[in-house]
Amino acid sequence: MPVAEDQIQIPSELPEMLKQFTIDAINTQPPDLLEWSYKYFNALKNGEKLPNEESKKRHSISKWVVLTPEILKELHRKLGGRLIITSSELKVLWNHLNLSPDLYSSIMLVGSLFEPIEWLKFLALACSALGVTIAKTLKLVCEVLSDGASGPPRITFSTFQFLYSFLAAVDGEVSEQQVHQMLNYLEHHVIGPDGTINISEFTENPNVMLE
Repeated sequence: MPVAEDQIQIPSELPEMLKQFTIDAINTQPPDLLEWSYKYFNALKNGEKLPNEESKKRHSISKWVVLTPEILKELHRKLGGRLIITSSELKVLWNHLNLSPDLYSSIMLVGSLFEPIEWLKFLALACSALGVTIAKTLKLVCEVLSDGASGPPRITFSTFQFLYSFLAAVDGEVSEQQVHQMLNYLEHHVIGPDGTINISEFTENPNVMLE
């Protein structure tokens, strides 16, 4: 017998649990994500030590290059402004920079990304592996996308809207109402005539709470 929606009880701790799982999966880059996920949730259920530290130690001596904002900037430059790319093309660029294939797979899985790949979504999740919080992630994305002009890094507000909405949806803890309120505030009280937003306008403004 089908279960009615009002009969389904979602534990209050589930969103935070999934958020932490996402962070741990991206940061530890397990060689076999499915097996690691099984061990992760089994350890969580039994109150045992999570399989994070072992993966971190193993990958600390990995042959793969550690992901950095500079590397992401280089990857973005190689795309030449393209916003849509095939997975085969992105893998070639990713491998050329000697980045971990497991990190690539984790980003694709966490973001539910499919062919063709929206580059900004992939970039946002790659930055989240370094920034963790939404605000810090958006700061990193802004730095990567910035054209290098004088002054603080800035991006178009439409791009900011897209990225913030996507990251909030993946995060699962930020309500649609909060996203709408923050974007509405920024659009009417912060964004200038040029239609761009810089880092300080969403990281140093006490009225802007993205988390």
